[in-house]
Amino acid sequence: MAVATQVDARGLNCPLPILRAKKALATLESGQLLRIYATDAGSLRDFAAFSAQTGNTLVAQGSAAGLHCFVLRRR
Repeated sequence: MAVATQVDARGLNCPLPILRAKKALATLESGQLLRIYATDAGSLRDFAAFSAQTGNTLVAQGSAAGLHCFVLRRR
């Protein structure tokens, strides 16, 4: 999976991880992938809702030791 860009939102609380992801997605072309790293516990719920509302596909997500990783595909 070739990721076009990454956002490091570790240490940031809601809504900043979503806002940083939204800004990064705006720079991508349709079909490109964005990886986001976040530590906010609410980000699991937030990115699922963000994906559903915006039409950007949540390709993958995972968590380990309080670090959450998301991969979104630009619509």
